[in-house]
Amino acid sequence: MLSSISIKNYALINQLDIDFSSGLSIITGETGAGKSILLGALGLVLGNRADLSSLKDSSKKCVVEVKLKLENYNLLTFFAKVDLDYENDTIIRREILPSGKSRAFVNDTPVTLSILNQLKVKLIDVHSQHQTSQLSDSSFQFSIIDALSKNQSKITSYKSLLKELNLMRKELLQIEETQRVSNQQYDYNLYLFKELEESKLQVDEQENLEATLDKLNNIEEIQLQLSDALSITISDDIGIQFLLSSLESSLQKVAPFSKEYQELSDRITSIKIELDDIVGELEAVNENLEFNPNEANKINDRLQLIYNLQKKHYVSTNKDLLGIQQELSDKLLQKENATEYIINTKKEIDILCEKIDKIANNIFIERTKVIPKLKVLLEGLLAELGMENARFSILVSHTQDYFTNGKDELQFLFSANKGGNFGELKKVASGGELSRIMLSVKKILSENTKLPTIIFDEIDTGVSGEISNKIAQIMQQMSQHMQVITITHLPQIAAKGLNHYKVFKSEVNGKTTTNLKLLTPEERIVEIAEMLSGKDISISALTHAKELLM
Repeated sequence: MLSSISIKNYALINQLDIDFSSGLSIITGETGAGKSILLGALGLVLGNRADLSSLKDSSKKCVVEVKLKLENYNLLTFFAKVDLDYENDTIIRREILPSGKSRAFVNDTPVTLSILNQLKVKLIDVHSQHQTSQLSDSSFQFSIIDALSKNQSKITSYKSLLKELNLMRKELLQIEETQRVSNQQYDYNLYLFKELEESKLQVDEQENLEATLDKLNNIEEIQLQLSDALSITISDDIGIQFLLSSLESSLQKVAPFSKEYQELSDRITSIKIELDDIVGELEAVNENLEFNPNEANKINDRLQLIYNLQKKHYVSTNKDLLGIQQELSDKLLQKENATEYIINTKKEIDILCEKIDKIANNIFIERTKVIPKLKVLLEGLLAELGMENARFSILVSHTQDYFTNGKDELQFLFSANKGGNFGELKKVASGGELSRIMLSVKKILSENTKLPTIIFDEIDTGVSGEISNKIAQIMQQMSQHMQVITITHLPQIAAKGLNHYKVFKSEVNGKTTTNLKLLTPEERIVEIAEMLSGKDISISALTHAKELLM
């Protein structure tokens, strides 16, 4: 319930602070006095877009703040869901800075406009005369039926499961498309994979083969150089072995005379041992060295296979080829796994559809049950509002399609005249008739929802006399279940409010300012009398005003 609103530096308002109470409150004022400004400020604090034109003084920030009593409206879960601190007396504040930036707070916690809009839906319904077009919207029509049938928890479950179903279907389509493309490439990928697999590539194989082939291609030069090396080391009288042996013998003879000579002798002996070992290996490799044309051909063939594969796959190493082989293996495995995944996903979708269908069928059953009651309520209320011949034809049919609120289609038809044909509301109902139908709908919703506040902006347009009294009575009945605030030009309605506020303009320092004040009983008599007779208030108007207020 809206308990207060504070507006600073907004449009024509300098500073305005006003309290509201439960029950039915009335707001009146001359045309152009600023009633729309009040609604604009309220819309701003509840999440509407803002711009610098909203600032009365563009050098100062605009602040709109509302205080709401939220006890008994079951909003704890919502506050927890959007990570906000819940307070029974919750304060929402919106600021527009001179820079054009805006900020919003709920209980001093910064929030996004998205959260404000979600919160607004649960707090206040601001209804203007132009919103009667909602009556022709099937989602709004369903909301009326679902409010009576108490379907909200079922619809919440349905929406949650439908979201899951749509995600699964989307994923399935993506996997099926991937598989379709994979099927087109599968045979070729399999061929490429087998070709690489059968080649049995090794990471360092290319380098080793190239080195071996280089050795075979230079066998004569290698043999010549090895022979020369052996000749240098083992030739009699001049070979390195002979000379080292002579040097070793000479040093061994002087070694006993000095530790220094002994160390030199030992080092020469070590060199001789190493040289003897090298000579042995030279002799071995030289003896085993021979040109094998078959081996060279095999290596050439193997290298050519590797070069061809590298060229085919646009790479330069065996490591890259082995990486491609693994990628192909993964693709082949993915295709095989995708088939199993698709089968399992389709089974899960079928199970999920069964759950959704069951909930949707229950929703349909409950909707069907309340339609007769809804027709009686609407037609009864409209009869009170001077539309005795108003009739509704409401038909819900169950389909195989999944809609956002169930699997049903709705025909919501209306006839205003006795014996008249049924048609769509927007086609067969006048503006005044739509206003009365909307009021009747809001009356029914007020008794079947937990909405704290509703604000009517001149919903009584186009009616007068006894009908205006009936409208006022319906608003009074609604105010027993929720806070009702109505902006009106009709004295019959203005007189029925528990509290009466007046919007008026005044001049401050040569500038026009909009104000709102709660009228005293005496001021209220004068205001209603003025609504009856104009600025020149007559004695009879005052008397009539007093009678209306009794």
